[in-house]
Amino acid sequence: MKIGNKYGTHRVIEPKGSMPQAAQKIDNTPEIYNNEMLIDVTALNIDSASFHQIVTACEGDEERIKEMIMGIVNERGKMQNPVTGSGGILIGTVAELGPDFPGTVQVGDKVATLVSLSLTPLKLEEINKVHQDIDKVEVKGKAIIFESGIYAKLPDDMPETLAMAALDVAGAPAQAAKLARPGMSVLILGASGKSGIMCAYEARKRVGPTGRVVGMASREATAEKVRKTGFCHEVIAADANNPTEVLEKALAANNGEEYDLAINVVNIPNTEMSTILPVKDGGTVYFFSMATSFTKAALGAEGVGKDVDMIIGNGYTKGHAEITLEVLRESPILRELFEKSYQ
Repeated sequence: MKIGNKYGTHRVIEPKGSMPQAAQKIDNTPEIYNNEMLIDVTALNIDSASFHQIVTACEGDEERIKEMIMGIVNERGKMQNPVTGSGGILIGTVAELGPDFPGTVQVGDKVATLVSLSLTPLKLEEINKVHQDIDKVEVKGKAIIFESGIYAKLPDDMPETLAMAALDVAGAPAQAAKLARPGMSVLILGASGKSGIMCAYEARKRVGPTGRVVGMASREATAEKVRKTGFCHEVIAADANNPTEVLEKALAANNGEEYDLAINVVNIPNTEMSTILPVKDGGTVYFFSMATSFTKAALGAEGVGKDVDMIIGNGYTKGHAEITLEVLRESPILRELFEKSYQ
């Protein structure tokens, strides 16, 4: 059996010397090296920013969406949107394990990958169905997980589609749990999406009775959905592409005060300044959205004289899968919402 690199560099075709995520093309041959896991894939949960871009480009036509996704995977050997650069996650069943693959996973276990599809070798045989409302694609195919890759066994106490929907955004609520502190004021842009609503739940829990959580949605109908959960003290409807509108409404919802923490989980570009402007000097901005431009955020903050700490939305933080699944178990409101929306 061939010997593989811990980080999967043996799968890189071009450019040579790059890591799998940065590579333009990787080897998706479904024959494992000594330190790899082979998965029979049943579904992809495509990153929200990526899926939004694909659906828009294809004008919502399902056959065109299938063709575009298949084309990306055939060209790159992985599901990495060439526009957004992002991927998503997958679920499937462990088909084969290399002798040096770490952990206790066994052949036959159902798993969800917690590393991005933008670096995961993937070979699709067919795309069976596209669920445009939940960013999900039912497929038949094979995928490879490297020795360094992270994954989660699907739990027995909830349907796999429910677990997949939550694990797709596991980094967001886990980071919200780390960043939100008692007494903080927190603004969540994109609060009506699955990552946003989970962040709102975690933030409300962490800020305690002296803190304040304000959610922002793109329109009144989705804002009302968030209000009904009770996770936010107040919910506003504003255009995330309009920084002055967001600033005015966000400050009004926080008694005229700037925020300690802003969390951006929207799925559209050009929302950097809407996130930065409402935050006080010394505060923190967390960009979970894969549509974020580092250049726009860095130069934008400089341009308005904002001394804020900006965190890139690393999709991995220790314990993120456990935290995310526990959130669904803790909150009947959240679980019911996910069951209605994402199954």
